[in-house]
Amino acid sequence: MRPEHKEMMKARARNIKLTLMYDGTRYHGFQRQNKVVAVQNVLEDVLQKLFGDSIELAAAGRTDAGVHARGQVVNFFTDGTIPIERVAYAANRLLPEDIVITKAEEAAKDFSALHCVRSKIYQYKVYQSSVADPFMARYFWHVNKDLNLENMQKALKYIEGEHDFSSFRSVGGNDTSPVREIYEASCRQEGNIFVFKFWGSGFLYHMVRNIMGLMVNIGLGRVDKDEVPKIIAAKNRALAGKMAPANGLYLYKVYY
Repeated sequence: MRPEHKEMMKARARNIKLTLMYDGTRYHGFQRQNKVVAVQNVLEDVLQKLFGDSIELAAAGRTDAGVHARGQVVNFFTDGTIPIERVAYAANRLLPEDIVITKAEEAAKDFSALHCVRSKIYQYKVYQSSVADPFMARYFWHVNKDLNLENMQKALKYIEGEHDFSSFRSVGGNDTSPVREIYEASCRQEGNIFVFKFWGSGFLYHMVRNIMGLMVNIGLGRVDKDEVPKIIAAKNRALAGKMAPANGLYLYKVYY
């Protein structure tokens, strides 16, 4: 957003914070795009109808095409007068069924869903089975061989802490520092489903998906778990291996 546009928006009477969930399968990510449909396009169109003025959202994270969210947070400035307790209900009646607002709040004028983030949690889900399940295809990475939970859990401990994560950064993201702090990197198994958790101060472009590609290779025995520190230290994206697919990734929670 251009500085002059930002000041114009902030001059409006209200700053509204929304928490939402979405199935990212049929969207080209969250961020607004011109030639394809993104979550932001759909949400802004609905909010403009409700509030009667132009809406420009700021978001906690720009999830990629096919990535889901259970706790995405956005904010916008408006002069619209619809009561806050009616916002989620009214918007959800107009939104498609794969985008749902779970909470609407009045926010302070200086709140930004993007710039006020303190930390985020991402989840990644893997489905292990010799045969694929078409009803899980949108929401899990299907792996058709056995995964070693213990080796993946030990490997994830090397991810925790403050590191230069260049080895897990894809080309094309913002030109920011590659140093991030991961407070927790863990995995639990529920039957043949593996749920990975990554809680950190921030994440680089494709960082979680690149880590997950390595973790599954460790789980399959293709990479030794104790290679992780060497891969981090090398700052070489090629050493981490293939990136995991988007459909298993969820923006789970944002802390402010």
